[in-house]
Amino acid sequence: MSKSYRDGLPISPENFVDQLMRLKRGSIGRELGIMPTPAFAAENLGDRMSIATWPNYHDPQTFENFKKDTGVAVEVNVFGSNEEMLAKLQAGASGWSLFVPTNYTISTYKKLGIIDPLDMAKLPNFDGSQEDPRFTSEGTIDGTTYAVPKNWGTTGFAVNTKKLAKPMTSWKEFWDVAMAEGDGRTMVHDYQLTTIGNALKYYGYSFNSLKQDELAKAEELLLKVKPHLFAVSSDYQPGMRAGDAWMTMCWTNDGAQLHRDIPEIAYVLGKEGGEIWTDFYAIPKDAPNKPAGYALLNYLMTPEVAVKEHLANGAPSTDARVNKLLPKEVLDNPILYPAADLLTPLEFGAAATLTDPGRAELMARFKSA
Repeated sequence: MSKSYRDGLPISPENFVDQLMRLKRGSIGRELGIMPTPAFAAENLGDRMSIATWPNYHDPQTFENFKKDTGVAVEVNVFGSNEEMLAKLQAGASGWSLFVPTNYTISTYKKLGIIDPLDMAKLPNFDGSQEDPRFTSEGTIDGTTYAVPKNWGTTGFAVNTKKLAKPMTSWKEFWDVAMAEGDGRTMVHDYQLTTIGNALKYYGYSFNSLKQDELAKAEELLLKVKPHLFAVSSDYQPGMRAGDAWMTMCWTNDGAQLHRDIPEIAYVLGKEGGEIWTDFYAIPKDAPNKPAGYALLNYLMTPEVAVKEHLANGAPSTDARVNKLLPKEVLDNPILYPAADLLTPLEFGAAATLTDPGRAELMARFKSA
């Protein structure tokens, strides 16, 4: 089945692009009348809550609809790296009632005791049997669920093919072009996992390497590239859209959004490999408004709500129920669902990279250079 919904009715594939543009402009009003489940009806949800998440990652209308249905206003805090999220949670009193960690971080949060086991009875809209286990397993540790999936994706690079016309297929080409035709026009993430990981791929090393000699080679490359960069930032869409940046390290959802709106911006997966990832929803142990956190999470697990999130943010779904609601154009989009030969060499981030001092110190030296 290939359909999406507006006002409860199927829309045709022909109207799909129009709907996407309306979503982007924010001109689609309240489309769902989903009320809190009975489990929450008697609970005091308060009038506000906060979520920590990533840039360009949600349809703002989702939170407006949630507020209309529950009276709870959602404050959105945007972060550029999992290290920033970890530091904020470790410092205490983050103020978040829900946050969006990446797969490889969840075991560390659990070990540190700063993430709650989820009460699945409060999430009746989540159906684990409909989830693809390849992307969801790291949310459950020793039989206890600490996080449920939001979406999955890859880390590649986006390139403006009108500015950089020579086809690129590898991370080696990305780094070499950054120091040549892309001088002063290239961006990399403010995030050690991907920036160091994709520098390691230049030499054919593992994306997750902790080996001192391999990290030294990655640092040598990064320090060589640094003077040629336009910026080091995980919020790279504005630079690409303005034409100030011509090439950037890029996540799936941003690649899809950029290509949708500016077709000459292509999304490339390096043939040497790189990252495949899943982002999850989780509740911090010190969440100030857990009832609202659960209410929003349950709302986001509703397939008809989730499909709008996926249409707006451009990341593929782990939930078979959502995939059934997505238009064929989305399911056939090679940015969202790459060919198997491109996915095969990709690596999930390793938990050890999050707290490894060698990688943290390397990133600090790179950023301050």
